[in-house]
Amino acid sequence: MSDSPQNHSRARPRSSLRGVIVVGILAIVAGVIFAVDRFSSSSDATDAMTHRVERGEVVVSIVEQGTLESSSNTEIKCKVRGWSTVTWVIPSGSVVESGQELVRLDTKVIEETVSLTKTNVDLARAKLERSSADLARSEIAVDAYLKGQYKSQMKSLEKDLTIAEANLLAAQKMLGQSRSLFKRGYVTDLEVDGHEFTVERANLELKVKKTEIDVLERFTKKMRIEALEGAVRALTSKKAADTAELEMTKKQRRRALEELEACVVKAERDGLVIYPSNAKWKDTPDITEGASVRKDQVLLLMPDLSRMQVQVGVHESVVERVKAGLDVRVTLPDRTLEAKVSRVSTVASPTGWWTGNVVTYDTIIELPSVEGLKPGMSAQVEIILESHQDVISVPVAAVIESEGQSFVWVKAGDEVERRLVELGDTNDVFVVVERGLAVGEEVALNPLAYAEEAIDEGVGASGLVNPEKSDVE
Repeated sequence: MSDSPQNHSRARPRSSLRGVIVVGILAIVAGVIFAVDRFSSSSDATDAMTHRVERGEVVVSIVEQGTLESSSNTEIKCKVRGWSTVTWVIPSGSVVESGQELVRLDTKVIEETVSLTKTNVDLARAKLERSSADLARSEIAVDAYLKGQYKSQMKSLEKDLTIAEANLLAAQKMLGQSRSLFKRGYVTDLEVDGHEFTVERANLELKVKKTEIDVLERFTKKMRIEALEGAVRALTSKKAADTAELEMTKKQRRRALEELEACVVKAERDGLVIYPSNAKWKDTPDITEGASVRKDQVLLLMPDLSRMQVQVGVHESVVERVKAGLDVRVTLPDRTLEAKVSRVSTVASPTGWWTGNVVTYDTIIELPSVEGLKPGMSAQVEIILESHQDVISVPVAAVIESEGQSFVWVKAGDEVERRLVELGDTNDVFVVVERGLAVGEEVALNPLAYAEEAIDEGVGASGLVNPEKSDVE
């Protein structure tokens, strides 16, 4: 006979009592196989291995393995566009100072881009200079025409108009004199006709000059001004485009220079540097020499060591019992910490061959701020689902279940009798007995030892009750 041990076990809840009990039985079969043979044909209570029923605490918990991580990390990202190759990276777990080099990326492509952008900037600047000079000449051409060519043409036409008017007056005067002399008989009518022709020609020349002045003022000037101002507008737009092109090429050059500088990644502050957690299906970290990285990819993390946590996966069969606020016992290599469940994901984690297609839910346990905690430390997490106080319990190995009923074998004087019990919550070792047993009674720890006798009384060879012969009260 054995005394009752502390009923506290890292276990799974009684979501399926049959499965729990069977597992418990199999776990102790190796230790009691000799007892099964020894007692398989005897019902003598003096030969039974028993457990005295007492009241106590039964703690139901689940145990998962995880690693420490920080809930607040400074992300160090790649700032180079496209894909780059890592040529050197600082070892994970290094303690660095602000400004210290952390990662170096290959610079060959970016150096070529820097050289090309310098050429592009020079070409764009030359193009802008030509546009500016052409615009300046066009703007000068407008004033030059209005104040130079136009005025010169107008003065020349006005001068010609004055001469034409004077010629007309002189011709008209000569015509008047020739007509007077013709009446006196001093000149012939042919001379009079010649003077009349001279007057008509002078009059015609006067009209031509007036027309030229009118055309210059009303049409030629406007057309010329419109053409010159159109050229100014076109060259203004071209200058604006060339200016924008120059700014764009300058920006490209600045960005190329910034990316060239960003190929050497430096620490922004003092602290610990670690690699990001790689995907579960990968065997090597994402950040290593020769690895290809993309823009905005997280290269390194600088964790806040004062805000540490553990993330574990809780199986879907028990996740409904895991709530925020539950007590947790976290066992580290050098200490044990008391903590609480912070949050439980409402969405299952991705599954695959790397998880054995097991469905779990990420559960976060926040740790107290203590010295010596570092990311990557292994942790055993025990989540306390329920703590049953002052209850009757028996070892799981003492129970046999069949057809939805549970039985134990109780020592009664010199005999061992089968008894129907009602069970409650359970862990891997103990199960709460809600009805059917009293404090001080002793239950057999090797119920399978009575299988041969139980067959005659209504229990099958497997140790399960045959309901046709069962007469349990």
